[in-house]
Amino acid sequence: MDVPRKTKTKRNKRVRQAAIAVAAVACIALVTFGISRLKPAAPSVERSTVLIDTVKRGPMLREVRGNGSLVPEDVRVIAASTEGRVERILIQPGTAVGPGTVLLELVNPKLGQEAQDAQFALQAGEADYNNLKVRLESDRMTQQSQTAQVRAEYEQAKIQADTDEQLSRDGLIAPLNYKLSKVRAEELANRYAIEQRRLDATAKSTQAQLAAQQARISQLRALLELKRNQVQTLRVVAGLSGVLQRMDVEVGQQIQPGTNLARVAEQQKLKAELRIGETQVRDIQLGQQASIDTRNGIIPGHVSRIDPAALQGTVAVDVALDGELPQGARPDLSVDGTIELERLSDVVYVGRPAFGQQQNTVSMFKLDPDGRGASRVQVKIGRSSVNAVEIIEGLQPGDQVILSDTSQWDNYNRIRLN
Repeated sequence: MDVPRKTKTKRNKRVRQAAIAVAAVACIALVTFGISRLKPAAPSVERSTVLIDTVKRGPMLREVRGNGSLVPEDVRVIAASTEGRVERILIQPGTAVGPGTVLLELVNPKLGQEAQDAQFALQAGEADYNNLKVRLESDRMTQQSQTAQVRAEYEQAKIQADTDEQLSRDGLIAPLNYKLSKVRAEELANRYAIEQRRLDATAKSTQAQLAAQQARISQLRALLELKRNQVQTLRVVAGLSGVLQRMDVEVGQQIQPGTNLARVAEQQKLKAELRIGETQVRDIQLGQQASIDTRNGIIPGHVSRIDPAALQGTVAVDVALDGELPQGARPDLSVDGTIELERLSDVVYVGRPAFGQQQNTVSMFKLDPDGRGASRVQVKIGRSSVNAVEIIEGLQPGDQVILSDTSQWDNYNRIRLN
């Protein structure tokens, strides 16, 4: 009878255990490698929490939108033209005013004294003018008298010279007497010509002196008018029909020329001032149609001005209102405005996604035909509007895409819709 050897049995058992251990380690390694090669499971998303839209083909209206406020077209900022102290404030902000409504009163005693001094200076100037006019008229009459006297002497001398000439021819007087008469007549003729020129010069001198004095009087009269106007401006008036929006001074305050006193705006002539993003304003042009939502009615209008400079990422665009203002419209009322850029006749478009600018490529989730899942696709966007964008590549009419913000799933190419 054979007896099995215990040593061989133990060796075989160890070999089997080692083989089993190696096989187990190999299996674990294979499983680990397989798991590492698996893609992460697609996350689940509730369909009701995302916005889904269908790609369409047809006409698309391009618009841009911005918020802003109603501002008056005609605003008058009233500034002080003279120095003074605020004596009384007669009108409070929010009150309707007319062109002649007195808003406040200033006092300036020095200005009143200057106006009175200007009045006295003008009266003195006018008295000097009248005195000069009388004196010059007297001088002119004196010169006229001298000229007339010389003329009479000249006429007499000429008659005497003519008589002596005839008598000299007849031999009744000596030729020397004739020559003396002739010389005297010539002398008086020269004196008469000189007196006539002097009379003309006197007339021109009179006109020049009177004109100079009249210019001085005009200067004094203008100064008096200026002082009177300055005195009148101490009673500050609105200057136009509207509503007093703001009073910038207080009673007792000392002000200097140029200080802003108040602001008056015409209530019935308003325009909308919208703030448009600087990336959207490049397609806006003057005259484009717009609509302004006052939350109490929509007013049609058109673009009337585009600010050339940007401020904090936005550009001011003024819209002139073409329709009647709804009840309750007033300056500084918050409004929303929509500007029509163009009408595209036949394009592929979809609702505007949460992210993505025009003329750019973005990633979007396109729904599967069964609607249970969505895959990431690259979409090239063309022109954009407020609520829609043009699709150039990546989608076809009839495709459904998610427009909501999908940035939380940037690490996934697929999602499941529940």
